[in-house]
Amino acid sequence: MAIRPAAQRYALVVLVFLAFAATTGARAEDAHHQPQPATTPSGQKAGATGASTPAAAEQHRLPQDSTTKHTLALPGRTLDFTATAGSIPLFDDKGEPQADIAYTAYQLNGADARSRPVTFLFNGGPGAASAWLQLGAAGPWRLAINADAMTSSASPDLLPNAETWLDFTDLVFIDPVGTGYSRFVASGEEVRKRFYSVDGDVNSIALVIRRWLEKSDRLLSPKFVAGESYGGIRGPKIVRNLQVDQGIGVRGLILVSPLLDFREFTGSSLLQYVWSLPSMAAVAREAKGAVKGAVTRADLADVERYAQGEFLSDLIRGLADTEATMRLADRVATLTGIDASVSRRLAGRFAVAEFRREFDRRNGRVTGRYDASVTGFDPYPDSSSYRFGDPSGEPLVAPLTSAVVDLTTRKLNWRPVGSYRLLNGAVEGAWDFGRSINPPESISQLRQILALDPKLRLLVAHGLFDLATPYFGSKILLDQLPAYASPERVKLVVYSGGHMFYSRDGARQAFRSEVEALMK
Repeated sequence: MAIRPAAQRYALVVLVFLAFAATTGARAEDAHHQPQPATTPSGQKAGATGASTPAAAEQHRLPQDSTTKHTLALPGRTLDFTATAGSIPLFDDKGEPQADIAYTAYQLNGADARSRPVTFLFNGGPGAASAWLQLGAAGPWRLAINADAMTSSASPDLLPNAETWLDFTDLVFIDPVGTGYSRFVASGEEVRKRFYSVDGDVNSIALVIRRWLEKSDRLLSPKFVAGESYGGIRGPKIVRNLQVDQGIGVRGLILVSPLLDFREFTGSSLLQYVWSLPSMAAVAREAKGAVKGAVTRADLADVERYAQGEFLSDLIRGLADTEATMRLADRVATLTGIDASVSRRLAGRFAVAEFRREFDRRNGRVTGRYDASVTGFDPYPDSSSYRFGDPSGEPLVAPLTSAVVDLTTRKLNWRPVGSYRLLNGAVEGAWDFGRSINPPESISQLRQILALDPKLRLLVAHGLFDLATPYFGSKILLDQLPAYASPERVKLVVYSGGHMFYSRDGARQAFRSEVEALMK
């Protein structure tokens, strides 16, 4: 899970882009550094900007790590592993504590650390904890989070995850500051501005990865990075930071439902309509089918050709060309199943929120954003404004939060004081995305990391019905990579499902096989 389901999400990104100045990330210091009088990052005494004293900072610290042993019975095998729930402290360049970053690590017992891969995983938002990837896809335990069957009051019972990645890689799930149990230790606005920014966030997570490798004596292990949604911005930048700034080589990068470039995602860009059209058509074909999950990407070959051909050509002609506009609107109506009069009124240019409401408006239902094949009631069906949530995402929040807290405190025996934050809207609200003339993108870093290390491999996975980060957008962007990003190194896979496609059994099983093949 990542990119939040609020309807104002992209307006925030495109129109506001909070003008916080980007600063350098926190630097690691010896954990036994002797405390000195508290200073701010600029060296001023505590109090001038609200920086915390060492005593006050200590009150905010997370407890000591908890390490437990587990045996997991799965079909055809039994896994014996060690779990560690704990934190990595980050310091500024004066040795003052800035934040404690929580992590959950699973390591298979008896494996050779030199040859055993280790994978670092994070979700997106910004403001999302890593529980979705841990309890939905890769961890040893799984919550049944199928979006079309989950309700807020569902029992948060965890099951052994037959598709866990632990068979072939150790796992470290990271919660960026402000999510999960991760927290600031220092007070004051400067530290928040630093961490709540594109570059500061990347610096802090890359540093946590290096510190965990050092702490766990795993510097020689093959290393992989996996990120979901906004993790598509984080992931390539973190790998680049690891390669160049931290001195850590990475074998492979796995991006789950990633957003790779904000520049073409909203606003006046015509490409936003090109990106989303195949997924909208997939939703319509899924709704007409007798068998759920029967629609595949191969079934959308005609839509993809149209989207990057005649559709794009007619878009460029603009509304001044009435013939092109009507031709486009009628074809879009046919592909999406939305009434032709509505499509003509919108000139065939469906924003995601408009599609979600119009698709089944006659029955007072809206589609999901994370998974548009899932529908729910519109709480205000007669309203002229969009006042609905996401029936494919919001019902997951309560059971997933309860499940991860129960796992951490009871099974893993780690009991931080304070609330666990699965989604923290305050993080996104304070986020410095950069100036509007240069919104975040990670394609530049993808080019750099693939060019720097010819052995590094990239796996990008999407769900067909995802309207938050449509798969066709990634396909178009990956097609622009130079020849050195060959199909043997860069692979796009698309599954029946939504943003969290791994919630469907078939997609989760197939995705696990792809990840295992990447690591061989």
